[in-house]
Amino acid sequence: MRTDDFKYIYRVGLGTDIHALAKGNRLMLGGVFVEHHSGPIAHSDGDVIIHAVIDAILGATGMGDIGEVFPDDDPEFEDMDSGVMLSNVTRRIEEDRWEVVNLDVTVKVQAPRLKEYKPQMKRSLASLLGMDFAAVNVKAKTNEGLDAVGHEEAVEALAVVLLRQRQRRTL
Repeated sequence: MRTDDFKYIYRVGLGTDIHALAKGNRLMLGGVFVEHHSGPIAHSDGDVIIHAVIDAILGATGMGDIGEVFPDDDPEFEDMDSGVMLSNVTRRIEEDRWEVVNLDVTVKVQAPRLKEYKPQMKRSLASLLGMDFAAVNVKAKTNEGLDAVGHEEAVEALAVVLLRQRQRRTL
């Protein structure tokens, strides 16, 4: 088949997630372990970046939200690796011929500084989504000492995705 035998539908999705932090918990961000004294309080591993990405994808495809797909009162998802959750969502959208074209993420955490981790997060997210590294962007922000994030009580992420669905042209 020729590429001009297809047309594409594009959709944008926005996802957010926030978790309270507790001393002694493990901090996973974008599928990468980040050395820190605190980590999220969560039913799964609490990876706010991946959770925001999942919500963005589900929103763009009209498939609901992360709480509907992975309910936090279901023991099956307790302590689950968020990368496994994202792989599950990716397989579901691929069945409907959707693919992620690009991803832009902002993670907000007062500490630790994430500069050295961002390339690893980009690689991890690109790998989980089966996409080009250059089509993934990860930004890290502090909250300048304001609110729960700024007081080191929470970690938050926002994600925007552009999806494309391949459809056969009708003649």
